Amino acid sequence: MQQGRPAAAGHRLPVIAVDGPSGAGKSSVSRAVASALGYRYLDTGAMYRALTWAVLRAGISLADPDAIAALAERTALRLETDPAQPRVAVDGVDVTAEIRGDAVTEAVSAVSAVPAVRTLMVARQRELIDNGGIVVEGRDIGKTVAPDAQVKIFLTAAAAARAERRSREQAADSAADVSATEDALRRRDSADSQRAASPLAQAPDAVVIDSTELGLDDVVRQVLARVAPVVAT
Repeated sequence: MQQGRPAAAGHRLPVIAVDGPSGAGKSSVSRAVASALGYRYLDTGAMYRALTWAVLRAGISLADPDAIAALAERTALRLETDPAQPRVAVDGVDVTAEIRGDAVTEAVSAVSAVPAVRTLMVARQRELIDNGGIVVEGRDIGKTVAPDAQVKIFLTAAAAARAERRSREQAADSAADVSATEDALRRRDSADSQRAASPLAQAPDAVVIDSTELGLDDVVRQVLARVAPVVAT
């Protein structure tokens, strides 16, 4: 895994936490910020997606949390933290493309809501964060995974804007596609916000950035402006 800039002896490089709902631009922004800083990049959502892919492949019912938790315990996940090429493997199988499919997208909220799964994943994420020098994106980073992160960003956008972006990513070009995507995002927002374990929520000390009317470069500049004083210390 990419190690990023080396830290001076006894000095922990900053951790940048980027939280927010689906389609707000977390991945693009986080990867761009990590590249600009020479930091590592971790997409925690990819970990849950990878496990969901394994659950579906194993034919485990989404209504069986014990079986899901048992599979999580014995599944080997590997994430490359290079922001230029963040790849994901499950038990040695590269699933970087597969975890973005519709089946995984529809099932990931159910898998990620299992408390035992979140406990295990948070522990793994903290191991990956380790000595800092990393931009971490997800839904519970600033409040649960890395509450001591030096910079916390909560990136949001109007549901309609998020749906349009997600539809473009999926090469959908009809109004019906955008509408369906918006409905799916709203359902995902509701599920992620209402789950008992580590729900989607803004950390009290997070800086909120609404990307509805902003381009990628604009958001990246705002995040880097917040990071600059921390990196300089």
